[in-house]
Amino acid sequence: MDLLALSDFNDVARHGGFGRAARITGRPKATLSRRVRQLEDALGVRLFERGGHTLRLTEEGRELQERTQSLLEHIDEAGEVLRRGISTPRGRLRISAPVLFGQRGLGRIAADYALAYPGVQLEVITEDRFVDPVDDGFDLIIRANPDPSTDLTGRCFLRDVLVVVAPPSLPRPVRQRDVAVPAIALPRTPADASWQLSRARSVLTVATHTVLRLSSMAMIHDAVLAGVGAAVMPRSLVQADIDVGRLIDWGTLADRRIEVWALYPSHRHVSARVSAFVQLLVDRFENASPASFARLAGTK
Repeated sequence: MDLLALSDFNDVARHGGFGRAARITGRPKATLSRRVRQLEDALGVRLFERGGHTLRLTEEGRELQERTQSLLEHIDEAGEVLRRGISTPRGRLRISAPVLFGQRGLGRIAADYALAYPGVQLEVITEDRFVDPVDDGFDLIIRANPDPSTDLTGRCFLRDVLVVVAPPSLPRPVRQRDVAVPAIALPRTPADASWQLSRARSVLTVATHTVLRLSSMAMIHDAVLAGVGAAVMPRSLVQADIDVGRLIDWGTLADRRIEVWALYPSHRHVSARVSAFVQLLVDRFENASPASFARLAGTK
């Protein structure tokens, strides 16, 4: 059944004629007449008694109006709810984020979002494996230095530098000829890669030998604290350990930067709930500065 023709029929029946319905709804009288006749042809019944100056519903027309008028009203109400929902975050929002980032303040950000938008059912999963937002059912993924992709788009909300940190028990290399230092690395890191450390306006090349490979920054962080070796990590995630002396800052990796992005499928319409969360990240990390981690920790 043609929903538009059914709506036109109900307008004519409710307002008592084609002319009055046309004036009130703004639809041409000829269009209303044509759509009602098409509906009658499709149903195989007459819906109006046409004669003289009056227009009366047939028995079949009266039954059709009684059965469909409330249904059309519900459809109109549903459409209005959806239109309002475009600007009001509501519904389910699933987010994937790296483990260590989750431990450094994402819980506070998620709590602030939940308080601001109670109509959203927020779920945050922290994991370091690669996820596909479509296949794995995520609306938003947070990743550091993501590979370029035409399937994902988003916004960079945090910029940081990479530093080499080590436990206090591990001697810091001071000369080019020092022996290779034990290193903890991610699985895809080249074996025994050297580090170009920038410190005090000079660059020192440090040889490494990989003693442990771990798949997440959270595990690498724990291993460095345990004294296994040195590692490359975002400064924002280890600054608190450096400040209290749990870890020693050996220097910044020269010409290496890190960007953290909030990403979502490029072919999807960006919902209000996704836009609101991305904006919250941008607001929390003012000017994309990692200094915001300290403020997040201070609010707990």
